Formats: sequence, C-alpha cells, structure tokens
Amino acid sequence: MNPLDPLADLPAHWSTRVPTAQDVDALVRLVARHHEATRGSSSVDATTVRLEVTGHASWTRRQLLVADARGEVRAWVRVHDRAAGRTVVDLTVDSAVPERHDVAGVLFAWSEATALEIAGQRGLDGTQLDSGRHVGDEDQARWLAAAAYTKVRTWLQMSRPVAHAEAGPGVLAGPKPGVVVRRVATHENGLPVAGDLQTVHQMLEESFADHFNSYRESFPEFVARLREDPGHRWDHWWIAEVETDGVVLPGGAIVGSVLSADASGVEGSYIDYIGVHRRARGRGVAKALLHTVIRDAAERGRNRVNLEVDADSPTGADGLYVSMGWETKYRTESWHRDVTLDR
Repeated sequence: MNPLDPLADLPAHWSTRVPTAQDVDALVRLVARHHEATRGSSSVDATTVRLEVTGHASWTRRQLLVADARGEVRAWVRVHDRAAGRTVVDLTVDSAVPERHDVAGVLFAWSEATALEIAGQRGLDGTQLDSGRHVGDEDQARWLAAAAYTKVRTWLQMSRPVAHAEAGPGVLAGPKPGVVVRRVATHENGLPVAGDLQTVHQMLEESFADHFNSYRESFPEFVARLREDPGHRWDHWWIAEVETDGVVLPGGAIVGSVLSADASGVEGSYIDYIGVHRRARGRGVAKALLHTVIRDAAERGRNRVNLEVDADSPTGADGLYVSMGWETKYRTESWHRDVTLDR
C-alpha cells in the first residue's frame, strides 16, 4: 500500500471521483446489488443517497466513487465526521467483481488517512473509526479485519407491525400515574422550542452515560446529525415528564423519524433514540414512550415501527421490545479502530 497515495494501488485504469447528482442512480443500483448479495433483499432509499451525495448530509462527509476501466461504478466510500473524535466509515464494494478485495483494502486505507485529516482540522490527535457489516457478509468481515478493525458489538434490527386499530386513545395502555408524555413544543412557525430540544439531548446523554461506547456529543452536533436524516421530523420528538413529591421533572425522551415506503407502498416509523433517566426508571416510562410512537404511527396510517437495539444491552431492552411485539429481522455488527496522528 502506497502510504502517500493509497488510491494509487487501485486496479489499472480504474478511476475515482467525488460523486455528483448524476451518479445517484448508479449508486442506488450499487447499494441495491450489495443488499441483495448480503441480505437477500433490497430496499434502498434514493432520497437518502441523494442527500448524502449532494444534500446537507454531504456537508459532514468526504466521499469517493470508484469506477472500473469501462466506467461502471464499482464502489462507494463515505467518511462521516460524526462528532469530535468519532468518524463513521461506510464502504460499499460490488460483490460481483474479482478485484473487490484489493479495492476494499485501498478504500479503507484512504478512509483512515481522510479521517485523520479531519481529526487534525478539529485539533485532535486522533479519532475512533466506526464501521460495520450485516451479519453474513463475509467479504466485509474479511476487509474490516485486514484493515485492523475489531468487532465490538452486535445489534438487533427489529420491526413491529402497526395496526390501524391501535390509533387513538384507550387502545394501548397509557402512562402510569405521575408520568406524562408530550411532543416537543413548537413556535408558531413550526420550529421546535430550543429548550425542549436541549432537554431531549440532556435526557439521552444522561441515559446512555453507562452504555457501551458512550461519549459526550455536543448539542449542535447532535441536532445537526439528526437533521441530516431525510426522515427527520420535529413532530417525532417526545419528552416524558415524571412527578415525584409534587415536582415535575423530565424523565426520558424519544426521537423518531419516517421510514420510506416499503414494497407495499406504505411508510413506517423509526425510533432513532429512546432514553430513560435514572430517576425515572421503574415507572413505565420506556413503555409509555414506545406506545406513543406506535399510536402516532397508526394514526398516520403507517404499517411498522423499526428500531435498533444492542444485543448485549445491560438493561435487557430487547426483552421489553419482544414483549411488545417487536421481532428481529436481521443483525448487524459494529467494528472499531482507534487511530492517531503522527506528530
């Protein structure tokens, strides 16, 4: 591997470029082929791809498209400056090309160099590289190991069907006494009240303080990152308030978003984050927040609520989800590597 120019080791006559709007369709096809090969099915949201390539989600990403000697798009790599000291690496390589192993090695090397450049611009000495794979994608596991990443966690990708009958009050159990769930407040122009967004951020930061790989993400980074999601909606953020000895305090929060339509043409809801503060645990706050999202999805005519949960969660959250109707559809893994700048 050429340490000065990792891309010099691509196959002869292959080329790289920063993708543009004209490449979106080709990238959607590339990712779809990869999903078919590794998961047996594909559901690629073209809007998400477009936002990563040319929309506001591109502002925190450096990326390259790789084309073979015939000009066919064969790989796409994204280096996402997620937060200070955290860099997400997303790599998709066409599983049909014999050169895929060499191409993956080159792009992981480029990703490392790019992530360190970003860290240096932030005034940091290094960063954690965060990548992953779908369980069963043996090529990706091989490439991650060769790039010195270590598997650190398995995640359950879960889904729960939503029935129209679950809309409206009285169908799903409401919160326990002393617990109230409300949507974040908004101004007359529809934008959320900053104080409520800061409360959501605080609840999630404090709720996850003792969880795997927890770190402090600044409020601006948190909000900017979630707004990059094409499914982001301010009216999918809720706060749970708890009353204790006559004092009402925030006790938890949930952040949701919209899932693009599935094969039946129906949208779904997604739970990006749910957190319950220590002072509110044991009072049914998590279930109240989950019922709120299910009810909201039913009222909007959606057919499912999806989420991701740590398979090794010390809170046993997956057990709660199973008891409420969620099922695991597939599993993914996180692979990490810590890298530092040579000073």
